[in-house]
Amino acid sequence: MALLGAALAVVAVALGAAMQRVTGLGFALVAAPFLVIILGPFTGVVLANLLSAAINLVVLASTFRALHRRLAVEMIVGVVVAVPLGAWVVASLPGPLLLIGVGSITAISVAWVARGNPLRFLRGRAGPVLSGFTSGFFNTTAGTGGPPLAVYAVSTDWGQRSFVPTVQVVGLVTNVLSLAAKGTPALSWPLLLACGVAMTVGIAGGQVLSRWLPEERARGSVIGLALIGSIIAVGKGVSALW
Repeated sequence: MALLGAALAVVAVALGAAMQRVTGLGFALVAAPFLVIILGPFTGVVLANLLSAAINLVVLASTFRALHRRLAVEMIVGVVVAVPLGAWVVASLPGPLLLIGVGSITAISVAWVARGNPLRFLRGRAGPVLSGFTSGFFNTTAGTGGPPLAVYAVSTDWGQRSFVPTVQVVGLVTNVLSLAAKGTPALSWPLLLACGVAMTVGIAGGQVLSRWLPEERARGSVIGLALIGSIIAVGKGVSALW
C-alpha cells in the first residue's frame, strides 16, 4: 500500500473517531468508505469493524450509566440474525460489486438519515429488532451499522443521552460478531499502530469539539465526509468492472 494511501486511511480514522465522540455515531460512516477505497472491500470493512469495536468500548466507558438495557438486548437479537447473512453476501460477491455495494449502501443510508424522515412502524414492538437486523447487515457488508439506528432514534424521538451508550453496546456486539464471521485478514502492524494513534487523537479532539461544536453542525460534517467517500468508492468499483 502506498504511503499516501496509508496517510489517507489514518486521517480518515482520526476524523471518524472525532465524530464518534461528538455525535455517538460517525466513525464507520466517515472512515469505512475511505478504508475500503485504500485497502479493498473486504480488508477495508474488516479493519473498520475492528477499529469501530475499540471506539465503541472507549465511548461506552464514559456514558454507560445512561444505557437503555432493554432496547440494547432487543436490537442485539436482530443483529445476531443479520450477521451470518451479511457474511455470506460478503463471501459471495466479486470485489468490484462489493465495492459498489459498500458505497451505495453507505450513501443511501446517510441520505436517509440526513432527511430525518420518521418511519412510524418502527415505534411498534418489532421496531428495535428490525433496526438491529438492518444495522447488523449494513455493518457486516459495508462497515456502516449506524444509520439504521439513527433512523430508529429519529422515528421514536429517542433522547441523545440514552442513545449514545446504547448504540455503542449494539455496535460492539455487531463488530465482534462480524469479525468472527468473516475472519481477520493480514494487516501490517505499522498501519494498525498508526490507526490506533489516530483513533486516540481523534477521540481527544472530539472531546474538545463536543464542548463548542453544535450537534447539528457535527452531524452535517459526518454526512458530507461520508457521502464523498461513498461516491468515490462507487466510482472505483464501477471503473474496476471495465
